[in-house]
Amino acid sequence: MQKMMKRYFKLILGFFIFAIGIVITINANLGYAPWDVFHQGVGNILNIKIGTANILVGLIMIIVGVLNGKKIGIGSILNMLLIGAFINIIMSNNLIPIFLNTYIRLITIPIGMIIMGFGTFLYIDAGFGAGPRDSLMIILIEKTNKSVSFIRNAIEITVLVMGYLLGGPVGIGTVIISLGLGFAIEFVFKILKFDPKAVVHRGLNDEIEGVKSLFKI
Repeated sequence: MQKMMKRYFKLILGFFIFAIGIVITINANLGYAPWDVFHQGVGNILNIKIGTANILVGLIMIIVGVLNGKKIGIGSILNMLLIGAFINIIMSNNLIPIFLNTYIRLITIPIGMIIMGFGTFLYIDAGFGAGPRDSLMIILIEKTNKSVSFIRNAIEITVLVMGYLLGGPVGIGTVIISLGLGFAIEFVFKILKFDPKAVVHRGLNDEIEGVKSLFKI
């Protein structure tokens, strides 16, 4: 039980740190990451906060994953709910300043990406299931038999274009994040000597069986 609680703490901490990284890149005010351009675009159309749009899009991704037979873990659901909620909390309470100096804004973007890398490490290492958007990538790889880089780039370009058409903010920061986030995450994984392929994820059935065992149902 204590071991499981530590894993849940790592999972939730990972989501919070990831949300901090996202808000730092947003507050650099040089253009959002592709998915955040899309989230903001959805937010513009539905008149909701970007974090709420993040949750809504994540829910759709989970439904798509379930319909395609993907294993959904408690981490997938919490990813959908908590990252968006944390973004709303951080931004609503101005916990991270909006950066005005151009040089500082340029510096904060890679800092935000590195922080997202640490958040990614924590929530993947917890082993509670892939994130909703990761599931979409896996589905498309399986259906098209294309490479990871091709599918990832295709998804990023698609959501970027859709987000831009919906009024999401695009700028030099968008380009930097699009080209650099994968490298930033890989850099963090190398520092921590972390292999995400070695993580064995728990599904919802595992959590249900764990609860039954705990309460001897």
